Amino acid sequence: MELGNSRGNENSLRRRVTWLTMLVLLLAGWILVDKLGLIDRFMQPSQDEFVENAQVKLDSVAEQLNLRLVQIKKLGGKVSELETAKAQIVGDQKRLSDINPAEFQKKLSYYLHLLGQKDAEIKKLKKENVVLILRNDSLSREAQILKVGLVNIQKALADSSKTFDLKERALSEKSRVLEVMNKELTEKVTAAAALRAEGVNVYAISSRGKESSVNNQKAKKVDKIRVMFHLQENTFANKEIKTVFLRIIEPTGTTISDYNLGSGTFDFKGRELTFTSRQRIFYENNHQSVEFIHSRQNGFKPGKHEIELYAEGYLIGLGTFEVR
Repeated sequence: MELGNSRGNENSLRRRVTWLTMLVLLLAGWILVDKLGLIDRFMQPSQDEFVENAQVKLDSVAEQLNLRLVQIKKLGGKVSELETAKAQIVGDQKRLSDINPAEFQKKLSYYLHLLGQKDAEIKKLKKENVVLILRNDSLSREAQILKVGLVNIQKALADSSKTFDLKERALSEKSRVLEVMNKELTEKVTAAAALRAEGVNVYAISSRGKESSVNNQKAKKVDKIRVMFHLQENTFANKEIKTVFLRIIEPTGTTISDYNLGSGTFDFKGRELTFTSRQRIFYENNHQSVEFIHSRQNGFKPGKHEIELYAEGYLIGLGTFEVR
């Protein structure tokens, strides 16, 4: 009886040793697999799955970027950054098999951040366009009233010249008053037909041709800038060749000028002003964009610079930029 119990205990002990041995081997195997990184490899998606998922995400981002591009272009904004991003996405799609997941996630985060920036820009442009539309409507109504008044004054002048029953002195006095009124109304109609520049923006151009906002850049690193703006539509302005003058005024109050680069002077309300650059354009009355490229060999001085735009004897737009 004791012999049977002894054999039973021995068999039970062997089973326990066997199970413990198997558990130790399993634990050792798990630790080895974990150290070699095999678990992560098995759990990560295959390269084909990664490429397929990345392609879908880039297609979606490209579609969203294109929607923002169309909206901003309609609102008169700058779309060069979006066009560059679209070109980058095309390049990324061609080399997805060579991009690791970490690098792809970094690129995707940049594109999503850019979408957020452009949504904010679209909201800002919409507000600006509402203000401009209201302003243009007001100017158009005022100009129409002035035009009608001018026609009436001119008709009265013509009628007065035919009236011989009035005394010579009274006729002369009335004619003088009408001529003065005619001159004032003519000046107001001319002012209503003046060009108006909007959205004056300044960009720094690097030696590689890359553009970025000029504000807060180091003055010694900025040697070329691009001044860009749009000309408002104006039903009273003639479609013809017009000359636009650009003045860049340094923090010291001095106008930047280099006669070797086309600078000079022009008359403005009886004063002679120095201009930095000028450009002859054909005004198409379609909210066209105009730009000036200006190189500064000695660089720009630190501080706030003023931008002034003139055409046909009027100050048509203002802007600023600041370098440090």
